[in-house]
Amino acid sequence: MSDDPNPATAFAAVVALRRQADQLERDAVAHALSAGWTWADIGQALGVSGQAAHKRLGPGRSSDKKTRGTR
Repeated sequence: MSDDPNPATAFAAVVALRRQADQLERDAVAHALSAGWTWADIGQALGVSGQAAHKRLGPGRSSDKKTRGTR
């Protein structure tokens, strides 16, 4: 994995990558919506239903506002 023996370094990298991936996904959704895609189209591209995509990524939703691992 890396030469750093501290697992905290690896976890910090995971968190940073997850944040980047989340931002990339939000940007892609915004672009798709502006290009006329429906939530069903977006859901299909993400491998989920349109309703699930909207629930997770729709207006007023942001993965960085949620606390991961809680319901």
